[in-house]
Amino acid sequence: MKKISNSTMILIAMVLGILAGAFLGEKGVIFAPLGNIFISLIKMLVIPLVFFSIISGSAALGKTKSAGKVGVFTIVYYLGTSAISVVLGLLAGNIFKPGLGVKVPASLMTDATTYAGNSNVAGFWDTIQGIIPGNPFESLVSGNILQILFFALFFGIALSTMDDKKQKPVTDILDTVNDGMIWMIKKVLVIAPLGVFGLMTNSIALFGMDIMVLVLKLLAVFSGTLGIIHFIVIPMLVKVLGGMNPITFLKGMKETQILAFASASSMATLPINKQECEDLGVKPEVTSFVLPLGATINMNGNAMLYALTAVFFAQMFGVELGMAQYVAIILTSVLGAIGTAGVPGPALLVVAVLVAAGIPVTALPLIFGVDRLFDMMRTSTNVLGDASCAIIVEKMIIEETEKESVLKKA
Repeated sequence: MKKISNSTMILIAMVLGILAGAFLGEKGVIFAPLGNIFISLIKMLVIPLVFFSIISGSAALGKTKSAGKVGVFTIVYYLGTSAISVVLGLLAGNIFKPGLGVKVPASLMTDATTYAGNSNVAGFWDTIQGIIPGNPFESLVSGNILQILFFALFFGIALSTMDDKKQKPVTDILDTVNDGMIWMIKKVLVIAPLGVFGLMTNSIALFGMDIMVLVLKLLAVFSGTLGIIHFIVIPMLVKVLGGMNPITFLKGMKETQILAFASASSMATLPINKQECEDLGVKPEVTSFVLPLGATINMNGNAMLYALTAVFFAQMFGVELGMAQYVAIILTSVLGAIGTAGVPGPALLVVAVLVAAGIPVTALPLIFGVDRLFDMMRTSTNVLGDASCAIIVEKMIIEETEKESVLKKA
């Protein structure tokens, strides 16, 4: 008898979770601990995995002449795709106008200050200073991903400048720890179907089906626009810049997308994303650098949702958006998405986007109530974007290596 794959079991668990949530209603929250335990186990392992893999990856890439080019390209690519996503979200919102005719129930109206208190938008220099850790050990303990990334990247580059005799003992230890962390995460993923069942049952129990009707139009527009990014924009970039057949790419990333959708966590999919990218021909040193960085700063699905939500609420409240407001939405959505952690949770950063554009925030419970569903979809697109960058970077390094070989022969 053929063994059922983990991805199939996850899909079955999702369906069972939806059915159980619909049948049990509010009582379905009794299964919440299953999902919480799964996410807690992932969170427990993700910080050290990111820390050690970024050091190892940047040290390996630092040996090549293309390291600086790769780093700059990766960041520009992630920012660029997020900006494209935001623009598509704004266009879709203005074309389909999901906010027109929507009536916000009085029971969901709340004081704007409840959310405005979470909307402090850091200035440019505050943001830059916030990335640099005053104490890297404190950053590790508190789980400040961006500060961990900064220190790990800096340390990895420092290792790459040393001669092999000094560097090898440290990189050997890093690789060993990395392998140990990946083994642990793979074992945790064995219980993923149970965790997914708990997450889905709890989600349906909490917000039910009634509240979803209120944002059905927004959900339809969001799904359609995200589909364009997921199935057209990203595969096209892989074809044009990475030289890979889009169908081959999408099929190769099947399990990553399924787990991302089910868990709503970019970090949780990191080991599987890494494995599937390597199965498609990407070297481990590339995946160890590009994917953890992407899981932290590449949130094109989030950025698109922030922009679309801003248009949705502006239409709902009859707020006219001008060029200044659109610029504010684009900048805040892209920069805000960078700071979004790669674990599931309410899209609180949408508050900053609304405040920046002068849009009322009083109806935000409409979005927060069903954020889990949005989160699952946008996470799947986020991780696909991470993988696309890895494919493109791999081709870039191959081309650089070939150029160096030709120059040496000449």
